[in-house]
Amino acid sequence: MKEIIEAKTEDAREILRIQQLAYRSEAELYNDYNIQPLQQTLSSVEQDFENNFILKYVLDGKIVGSVRALEENGTCHIGKLMVDPEFQGRGIAKELMHEMESLYSNVRFELFTGSKSTKNITLYERLGYSGYKTEQLPREDTVFLFMEKTPVR
Repeated sequence: MKEIIEAKTEDAREILRIQQLAYRSEAELYNDYNIQPLQQTLSSVEQDFENNFILKYVLDGKIVGSVRALEENGTCHIGKLMVDPEFQGRGIAKELMHEMESLYSNVRFELFTGSKSTKNITLYERLGYSGYKTEQLPREDTVFLFMEKTPVR
């Protein structure tokens, strides 16, 4: 049985565990194990619950994926979409994104991913996102592709 529901602070430890597994492939792709998702601490994930709306994908009672969102000034910032590597390739990320997007109306969605992360970019393009800029953030060496999806008018 599967369900996509709001995550609670007590899920932070399991979400962090999945995050560390899921983002390992990104670290390998860029040969950089200091990327922010791998450096995030439990207390930092717990703090994310204060400002972000966080969904979890539960399969047979086990959290296998998650995504975060923060809506500000008409833009919903999507962050940390992740699926446990053991469960990737089953459409879980797509389901999480559809569920998160369904919770917000008449907003612009924005996210970013590594510019070399072709699997991620392909997923987001299939979901209707398009790249609009590349930028290196101060905290990492990775060049990110920023993508957006605007509301249908």
